[in-house]
Amino acid sequence: MSGALGQPQLPAKIDFGRTVRRVHVRGIWMRIDVRALVIGLVLVAVCIGIGILSLVNGEYPLTLQEVWRALFVDSSGFDRTVVFEWRMPRAVSAIAFGAALGASGAVFQSLTRNPLASPDILGFSAGAYTGALIVIIVFGGTYLDVAAGALAGGMATAAVVYLLAFKGGVQGFRLIIVGIAISAMLSSLNTWLTLKADLETALVAAVWGAGSLNGMTWQQTGVASVLVVVLLVVTLALSRPLRQLELGDDAAKALGVRVEPTRLVLMLVSVGLIAVVTAAAGPIAFIALAAPQIARRVAGTAGVSVAASALMGAALLSASDFVALHALPAMLPVGTVTVVVGGGYLIWLLIHESKKRL
Repeated sequence: MSGALGQPQLPAKIDFGRTVRRVHVRGIWMRIDVRALVIGLVLVAVCIGIGILSLVNGEYPLTLQEVWRALFVDSSGFDRTVVFEWRMPRAVSAIAFGAALGASGAVFQSLTRNPLASPDILGFSAGAYTGALIVIIVFGGTYLDVAAGALAGGMATAAVVYLLAFKGGVQGFRLIIVGIAISAMLSSLNTWLTLKADLETALVAAVWGAGSLNGMTWQQTGVASVLVVVLLVVTLALSRPLRQLELGDDAAKALGVRVEPTRLVLMLVSVGLIAVVTAAAGPIAFIALAAPQIARRVAGTAGVSVAASALMGAALLSASDFVALHALPAMLPVGTVTVVVGGGYLIWLLIHESKKRL
């Protein structure tokens, strides 16, 4: 089109309802969603704030100055032992494990395009619990043996669910139905294993099965956190193909995505995340279910974001662990708090989804 003087008339600026900035970094132009960036920074600040509160509060209260001195000045006093050896591994575990759960849930909800899909619902957490129970009850293994059993159980369950759901490809609804069925069977098996064990072993298995960060050490936290970071990097690297898979298999193929290999790798990495957390802390429920959808609504994104879900998962688990440790009359496993919070969220989500279909 041309203006009154024959000059070309530029089209009006389109308002997409969101502020997006273009940033040039080392020859690459990137578009940054300002709202999502702000929400991400807020979640990082929340995690840091809760972590600091966890270091300060306890039966042996400390001030911020004493925490700083214990971490960076005095490396031999009792305060150093309390802060660095007892409290910090738990705080770091809450952040790392929450991020792993949130990212894992985001992948499965994206792959299935269903907000009810998560490793809890699909049976992978139950499979990891089964593997750990077999090691605890049948073999009486050490912590490393239990961790290896949880990893093996989670991976084996993922393989079974994938093979049973595969029919010319894996569809989200079929994956969820098969996962629910496998989860129910494994839950029954877990109950049977617990009932057949002697009382002391059954109590150990029950405490571990509640999902707890109690007694976390740097040895446990360090190995698990390194694995989580590696798997998170791989998951973030696959974020673009994951978003393309949300468009459907045909559209993803048109965009050059190898659909089934990419989906399989994403599932394996996500199961690895949930299995690492289960191996270290037991099955912590509902964070993987709730974090992606809460992050999507808070950030206002069109789909589920892996990065935002990981940050939201870290914030939720850190807050839940702080409540379990300090805000209740008796100290509870963090899994108890996440079940209460996540159960309420699940009820709300079911009501919300049913209203959308009316």
